[in-house]
Amino acid sequence: MRSVRSANYLQVDHEIRRIFTEKGIIIRPSREAYEDFRWTRDYFEQKPKEGYFIWFKKQIDYPLITCIAISSPKVSQEPMNLVVIEENVEAEINSVCYAVNKDLHGIHAGRSKIVLKENSRLKMKHFHKWGKGDTVRSSLEFSVGKGAKLSHTYKCVEVPSKLETETDTFLESHSSVNLETVVLAKCGDVYIQDSTFLNGKGSSGISRVRLIGDEESRIVAHSKMIANDVGIGHLDCMGLLLAGNSSINAIPELINRNRNASLTHEAFVGKISEENLNYLRSRGLTEAEAIDLIVTGFLGEEAPFILEGRVVPSKLHM
Repeated sequence: MRSVRSANYLQVDHEIRRIFTEKGIIIRPSREAYEDFRWTRDYFEQKPKEGYFIWFKKQIDYPLITCIAISSPKVSQEPMNLVVIEENVEAEINSVCYAVNKDLHGIHAGRSKIVLKENSRLKMKHFHKWGKGDTVRSSLEFSVGKGAKLSHTYKCVEVPSKLETETDTFLESHSSVNLETVVLAKCGDVYIQDSTFLNGKGSSGISRVRLIGDEESRIVAHSKMIANDVGIGHLDCMGLLLAGNSSINAIPELINRNRNASLTHEAFVGKISEENLNYLRSRGLTEAEAIDLIVTGFLGEEAPFILEGRVVPSKLHM
């Protein structure tokens, strides 16, 4: 388990606290990369004010860690991040964005572009953890080159008052993606949009969404799978309501523009079954422990991270 204090890129508020690069990897502030590497301007919509640039020219045997944190009251961040993975290179990234305290009322508006070149591989895990007064908007774009493979997991288990995420994934021929979005919402409004574009022959994509609606939460999740060429795509949307004053609106959408493509979807929104609760209670668990266990299994588990000395455990329902 590695601490974000030893992250390869660490930004607190607007200050870069740490950049630690590796052999074969270039890490720069986005604004410097925009000036030094003119080709990056093809990816940046404008000159970045803050954020990171990571260029995987060679493979390393462990994940890079990036961390962008809000530490002061009413900070408004606008990081623009760019990650480029060269041909035939395998990469792994753990990315953490969070608020140090729960009452900072900050704004985090992040935009990231991830470019996988031909036959490259990326495993990326993205974790969010916010205070109740924060506002968060996250935009993420993946460009998956010919024969490349992407695995991406996004998890937010402590939502801000308002969370908006938008993910667009573009696949070239014979590339594949496995996307997972996991959100536990309590006392917050959440809007999730993810669109996967099968633009190349033989491409394939899976998008899984797992949602928990706890007290006074409203979740809208709109997932699209778009086939512009021969490919295979599947959407899997599931939600659990834990409170009567919460709501989940799951919207799977399939758009097929090629008769030889195959698109499918599966969706479910409901409550925890009494049968499962009774079974666990019969094994000696309290109702609260049974719910925690079911929710943890529903959301999945990850290895813990240390955030400013605090451990975020595998057990996600807190």
